[in-house]
Amino acid sequence: MDIKLPNLDNYRSSFEKSGISLPLAPVDFNVNGLIDTIPKAQNAQTGWPWDEEVDPAIYNKDIVWPKLTIVTPSYNQALFLEQTIRSVLLQNYPNLEYIIIDGGSTDGSVEIIKKYAPWISYWRSEKDNGQGNAINLGFSLSSGNYHAWINSDDYYLKDVFSFVINKFLISKTDFIYGYVLNFETLTNRFELIRPRLFSDYFIRIPTLGQPSCFWSEKIHQPIWEELSCSLDYELWLRMLKGKKRMRIRAPLSVASIHDEAKTYDPKMKIAWEKDHQLICSKSAHGPVYNWDRIQLFNRILHKLFKILNL
Repeated sequence: MDIKLPNLDNYRSSFEKSGISLPLAPVDFNVNGLIDTIPKAQNAQTGWPWDEEVDPAIYNKDIVWPKLTIVTPSYNQALFLEQTIRSVLLQNYPNLEYIIIDGGSTDGSVEIIKKYAPWISYWRSEKDNGQGNAINLGFSLSSGNYHAWINSDDYYLKDVFSFVINKFLISKTDFIYGYVLNFETLTNRFELIRPRLFSDYFIRIPTLGQPSCFWSEKIHQPIWEELSCSLDYELWLRMLKGKKRMRIRAPLSVASIHDEAKTYDPKMKIAWEKDHQLICSKSAHGPVYNWDRIQLFNRILHKLFKILNL
């Protein structure tokens, strides 16, 4: 492959030259939890993550908890952003590095970020070169043992960090993925998306729900910044082949479905097609040979999984 990927060390050096001290300070851990310390939510909603938090006591004091880095790329998502931030902070994970890279929002997002700034390892709000660039900038600052990114219109479910990191520690796997709850904002309905087990043979078939994916820093690779929509899918193609992975048969996150979301915005059709052409080009991953056969085997396998409840 001849994909032009950015060197994250160059991004890191630019931050250091601007005066950013690395490694970043982790989020303050409070044995009594953060819910009475961080600001109150702007709305009067109840439940997770508004007036509930993860009990810090679930983190065994005898365990040296590995550092978890969460990056949030954001641009003009003030309607959802506070929920995203609270769902990260109120996990009360004892070794958390939280980074927000905002692309220069003008909708009130910056005010929300500033509100929680004392509990964020690093944040900035200035023009960038799109979502992929924002994610790469965030991870260039990372010193975590494990990585994930959560978009600013999605959020984690309760107890997820504890659950996932425990699985990493027990299994020694490289990559963990789980179910996703799609939330339709217009109808207030949830739909459970259940990715199946998959092998490298089926890796070109889109399977994974990005906000429910976590991975070891040992396998981390940069985002291909030329892509606008399929950047997570293409990352999995490069990053996961031959790697040990584990599926969690439970939802780990909620993805908001709304008119501005890339996956559901009709105006993004051209961008999706451009990404497809780039990914399937000879200089990238190339065309998929025997595609009909792969799809047929995949359908048969899924029917078998359904029968066996796998």
